[in-house]
Amino acid sequence: MKVNGKVVVVTGAGSGMGRQLTIELVGKGAKVAAVDFRAETLEETKKLAGGTVETFVLDVTDAAGVAALPALVEAKLGPVDGIINNAGIIQPFVMIKDLTLEQAAKVMNVNFTGPLMMVKAFLPGLLARPEAHILNVSSMGAYAPVPGQSVYGASKAAVKLFTEGLRSELMDTKVGVTVVFPGAINTNISVNSGMAMPANADEQAAKFKTTEAPVAAAAMIDAIENNKPRITIGSDATMMDRLSRLNPVMAANVIYKQMKSLLG
Repeated sequence: MKVNGKVVVVTGAGSGMGRQLTIELVGKGAKVAAVDFRAETLEETKKLAGGTVETFVLDVTDAAGVAALPALVEAKLGPVDGIINNAGIIQPFVMIKDLTLEQAAKVMNVNFTGPLMMVKAFLPGLLARPEAHILNVSSMGAYAPVPGQSVYGASKAAVKLFTEGLRSELMDTKVGVTVVFPGAINTNISVNSGMAMPANADEQAAKFKTTEAPVAAAAMIDAIENNKPRITIGSDATMMDRLSRLNPVMAANVIYKQMKSLLG
């Protein structure tokens, strides 16, 4: 689905990857419904993107709000042609034994239940369009386990299989489906998640190669326009994707050795 002239909903559009996706879509002629729970950052995104952007203040875990969103977007922009489920948070950087059930539930609700509700809300309208697309953002953590982010990884693994199953269900329709596996992306996800990170996190993060958000956003839009079922973003995600298929135990060991300095 070429995005020029299309109406696309982007969650988590207030900053980071969602902001870059909005800018990229507008640059290609799309109209964007920018969704985030922070009004002030949405307005910043709208100013930066230019073009046709309407903002919608919404927490993706709000079932009633998500159910009402399609009608609100259509009233402002017209029928929706695509949705990008980008909103997501990480968990506190702690082992499972130290993670509270409330913290775990929040991660699952934002990262998995939110996209599920978005798809349920928008799918009837998407099926009625001449062509449409759904892109869900998973993570390298869906197949490469990261100690201290186990529930985050589980939430993204759920997104992975949900999206793959959804694609199979929609094969005989004109709705394309893509799952994206980003590696380390240069965004402020830890700040936006409201999660405390280890004291040496910035120092350790500097050792890892990251992909810039504009590069990742361009790859995601390309995946939509070329109806790619799945993509990895970043050399780290691509390498771990291959290694986890060949030798999942080795892949886990590689990640552990890289991350153990953060584990204390």
